[in-house]
Amino acid sequence: MDTIRAVINLKALQHNFQVLQKTAPQSQIIAVIKANAYGHGMVKVAQKLQHVHAFAVARLSEALILRSAGIKHPIILLGGFFKDGDLATLSAADLQCVVHSQEQVAAIMQAKLPNPLKIWLKLDTGMHRLGFHPEQFDAVYKRLEGSINVQKPINFLTHFHSAEEVNNNATAQQLSLFKQYIQAGSGLKSLANSAAVFAWPETHFDAVRPGIALYGISPFADRLAKDLQLRPVMTLKSSLIAIRDHKARESVGYGAHWTAQNDTQLGVVAMGYGDGYPRLAPEGTPVLVNGRIVPIVGRISMDMLTIDLGLMNQDKVGDDVTLWGEGLPAEIVAQKIGTIAYELVTKLTSRVTLHYQE
Repeated sequence: MDTIRAVINLKALQHNFQVLQKTAPQSQIIAVIKANAYGHGMVKVAQKLQHVHAFAVARLSEALILRSAGIKHPIILLGGFFKDGDLATLSAADLQCVVHSQEQVAAIMQAKLPNPLKIWLKLDTGMHRLGFHPEQFDAVYKRLEGSINVQKPINFLTHFHSAEEVNNNATAQQLSLFKQYIQAGSGLKSLANSAAVFAWPETHFDAVRPGIALYGISPFADRLAKDLQLRPVMTLKSSLIAIRDHKARESVGYGAHWTAQNDTQLGVVAMGYGDGYPRLAPEGTPVLVNGRIVPIVGRISMDMLTIDLGLMNQDKVGDDVTLWGEGLPAEIVAQKIGTIAYELVTKLTSRVTLHYQE
């Protein structure tokens, strides 16, 4: 078995899907599997989630990988198309597309396509990143309604910017704006991301779009995945490759960044920023060894990191080390590092192999 591996528990993935479906029972689920399914392996995840309504990705290249792997479900490009020349590919591959700009509308109107496109028209309700301003929306909708290049009915969506903040009234304001401008259309309506699925049931509408929650990671700063009945899908593992006696007042690692206060034993783990583990992880960042939490000490190197095992340890070279996942939530590790768990799981490099458990 590979020393550095991300163990992907497909039963946990299916469990999380069922939790989300139970939480939004009247809504279809659009599974967000962009960024290689948040680092979990896009094709394998899609093959496991056979009961979703659709999959959502960010790039055309991601969608074409899914089609080449035999995935027949509807696939939605959340970022839309970037070049006019992509329209023929979208049509030929039966891909759905978010439309969010006047340039995209003009390209669709002028294109010569073998089949009309299924589109999701995006209303900017406050994210102010992509989407049509409310005062533009009705005219754009009517223009696309009249195009032979667009399948009817047109679907609608927006994107929340603070749904994970349950006491922030901004989500209610975004919902109100969406309802105000999306009245005439009979197409599907989608608003809720992972946080909104749990915190804002009034936003569920026809289809919800969970991403991070599918993978067993909480979207909330103050709630862990287990509080939402979710199970971690990825457990990042490596091994101890050395155990060394270490004296008080001795340092370890580049820059002599950390110095031991007492005699101890240090473990060296085959994991570094070359594998995607954050170089800026501070001293005290937790890892799991033989059922107990121990701290990282010294700076993260390209290929390894060091942990303080203590003098009384019974650890051995070759023992497993869990960097996050089962027994050590990614949310806790991310909080200590000063980032979000989304970044941890999506930044693993090709040196980390994915091992699937059914």
